[in-house]
Amino acid sequence: MIHDLKKLVFVAAGSNLQPEANLQRAVRELQAAFNGVHFSPAYRNAAVGFVGEDFINFVLKFSTKLSVHAVIEHLQRIERLCGRERQAPKWEPRSMDLDILLYGNLICDEAGLVLPRPDLLRHSYMLGPMAALAPDLQHPVLHLSMQDLWQRFDRAAHPLQEVSFF
Repeated sequence: MIHDLKKLVFVAAGSNLQPEANLQRAVRELQAAFNGVHFSPAYRNAAVGFVGEDFINFVLKFSTKLSVHAVIEHLQRIERLCGRERQAPKWEPRSMDLDILLYGNLICDEAGLVLPRPDLLRHSYMLGPMAALAPDLQHPVLHLSMQDLWQRFDRAAHPLQEVSFF
């Protein structure tokens, strides 16, 4: 059995507290932590679940031999560097949010880790950038492309505005 195969990882990134500065720092840290990082366009969207400043979001991808838990540790370290407090309530402003959407074709439902991330199908700020970055990628459970999922999504109810970021 070969354990050193690389996994293609997709991560959602977002911030609504000094988003440009925090996301630029996160991009630098992500590029230092993972080789060959590619980014979707960035999008501005209204806060979801609470009243607050707009978020800027994008999705990134990279290949790694690291375990999913090691990737999470790197992401949480980057969140902390950007001022994120892990114990903060879920629905409030964020200096940095980095969430794994897909880790290869891993299907997982354990405490603190559900993959593919269910929010991918619920939030335009995840699915829209994902479809822009990897339109032909198949969802590992639904077996539909990200582009197909995005075309079925109620985009009018969850508008995204592309912003110049990269």
